[in-house]
Amino acid sequence: MENGDGPDTLIVEAENLDFHYGEKQALFGIGVGIRRGLATAFIGPSGCGKSTFLRCLNRMNDLVDGARVTGRLTLDGEDVNSPELDVIELRRRVGMVFQKPNPFPKSIYENVVYGLRIAGVRDRERLDAACERSLRRAALWEEVKDRLRESAMGLSGGQHQRLCIARAVAVRPEIILMDEPCSALDPRSTTKIEELITELKGDYTIVIVTHNMQQAARVSDRTVFFYEGKLMEEGETRRLFTSPGRRETEDYLTGRFG
Repeated sequence: MENGDGPDTLIVEAENLDFHYGEKQALFGIGVGIRRGLATAFIGPSGCGKSTFLRCLNRMNDLVDGARVTGRLTLDGEDVNSPELDVIELRRRVGMVFQKPNPFPKSIYENVVYGLRIAGVRDRERLDAACERSLRRAALWEEVKDRLRESAMGLSGGQHQRLCIARAVAVRPEIILMDEPCSALDPRSTTKIEELITELKGDYTIVIVTHNMQQAARVSDRTVFFYEGKLMEEGETRRLFTSPGRRETEDYLTGRFG
């Protein structure tokens, strides 16, 4: 494993976490641990707080006016919301892949090594090695190895998303957050992303927000169910899907609401 101490240690812990957008409270008393090296799915109906909590993990909510968080949230025991915390370093450790692929209008090569250049890496051999390693991890190398100097904008939607994953992997994060990473993709590209998640977990801790119950069941080891800003239930995915402990979970999984 590239990171960590094993799959049963907690890399993230939240305790009594509340989150407000101005006057509106979006999260209520969230308490959960995310295990290192596993894939954890956040599920729940639209507006239930799952993406809000995901963005708490790398402080992307800082960019929203009126955002306010209370309670405790730690990464490797370190307070994520501490004023002393280097937010840029946090976002290196906790990478993010968004719902809509967001490649930069640069070459494929420059997209992948962007984070390394920002961190001050100038050595060409190191950049070249990181580019190849990251594209291989994203299952994209064979498709683009002869096109590295071409614009990334010429790639397909599915390739764009894998390029964004390569860009996240290049800086060697501990966690990769994925917010509905397949919602804009066709079924074939979705399958490739799901296979990639399965390959990456273990070396990285993966947290994925998804509305697709079948996807959550296929790719995740553990599942967290959010409802109306509260964490209703969490546990091993197979157990939660086959014998949920709460009526709300069962109703959601069986399509009674959502």
